[in-house]
Amino acid sequence: MINTLAQLREAVKQQQDSVLAVANAQDNEVLSAVNQAYEAGFASAILVGDQEKIITLCQEENIDYSRYQIIDEKDPATACLKAVELVSSGKADVLVKGLVDTSIYLKAILDKEVGLRSDKLLSHVALFEVKGYDRLLYVCDVAMNVAPDLAGKKAILENAVEVAHKLGNPDPIVAGVCAVEKVNEKMQATLDAKSLVNMQESGQISGCKVVGPLALDNAVSVEAAHHKGITNELAGRADILLMPDIEAGNILYKALVFLAYAENAGVILGAKAPIVLTSRADSDTAKLNSIALALYLARS
Repeated sequence: MINTLAQLREAVKQQQDSVLAVANAQDNEVLSAVNQAYEAGFASAILVGDQEKIITLCQEENIDYSRYQIIDEKDPATACLKAVELVSSGKADVLVKGLVDTSIYLKAILDKEVGLRSDKLLSHVALFEVKGYDRLLYVCDVAMNVAPDLAGKKAILENAVEVAHKLGNPDPIVAGVCAVEKVNEKMQATLDAKSLVNMQESGQISGCKVVGPLALDNAVSVEAAHHKGITNELAGRADILLMPDIEAGNILYKALVFLAYAENAGVILGAKAPIVLTSRADSDTAKLNSIALALYLARS
């Protein structure tokens, strides 16, 4: 099982050659991450965007732009469509977001003619390497689905479980994270968490074990669960944290990055190919890890 992001990066090096399609590539941190991916032996890249700006940024970052095919397209929306089409046509394996608004990027992904739409819900999963935690911690959804209903949470859960399987965990523990660990009729998240447990126990959800509702401490700390008298043996052992909404997910994501200094990666799932969509505030290391995760999933 892959338990660290370093192990993930090493595993990507063992895969066959891959190609990244970068939408609106004129962004120094994205270009840096793409170039690190190239130098690490992960993948080559096709850079779609304003060629003059791409070359200028490459020169500023001491990046040899002659390594990459550059498709000159100054309009951001058209650049995104061209990058998406490279993936949907099989000329590239993974789509990477450059300097472009997320709404424009997603519109191209969902384009009816060249897009990457599938019958699955698009959702985001973030992987964290947290000091003191003995395995990668998955957090979902922190970036795509604002206030998912029960069906949406089931789909988000299943997308994350598929990633866990590909990274070598055949039976991940999913915790439905709430503010409390008891079902409360006035708190929809607790009702949803209990429903997901029932769905897993009845076979409607497979490939994982689901526990909840649990507060965050009881999801990740066996000691905290015992202290609160929780007897469920899954409590405190979560691999995947299913958050109640995007606000809780996004806050946890940024707390782990900026306060706990956790190393991270993240991808959009549910499309025909993995999609890299990172925050503008994410470091080039986080972008590199996200590229590695997307490439690994694309080839697994």
